[in-house]
Amino acid sequence: MNNNVVLLIARILLAIIFIVSGFGKFGDIAGTAGFIASKGLPMSGLLAWATPILEVIAGVAIVVGFQTRLAAYALAAFCVLAAVIFHTDFSNFVTKLFFMKDLAIAGGLLALSVAGAGSISVDAKRG
Repeated sequence: MNNNVVLLIARILLAIIFIVSGFGKFGDIAGTAGFIASKGLPMSGLLAWATPILEVIAGVAIVVGFQTRLAAYALAAFCVLAAVIFHTDFSNFVTKLFFMKDLAIAGGLLALSVAGAGSISVDAKRG
């Protein structure tokens, strides 16, 4: 299979979790703010809006291959922060799994940031 097709598939697979999760958070901003506040973070209302905005915009950017490296860096940082802030109860298997999932996704995003979007992307067309 062509490397550019593989990069497109990788971009879609990496981004779908952020797009779906972001739209889900838009449906329950109050719940998102409550969860953020439960971890002791300030400005939970602002963060509850900023989080899905980042997830959806950066996720779509990665799918279409627009500013792919920047979007990948932003979402990788988001994943690492989410892991260390929200998923450190290692006595809970599911929370530990979420921690590892976030780090694995961050690794994939960092690999994408190095590889770039490939030729099937907005980035390549602007080139």
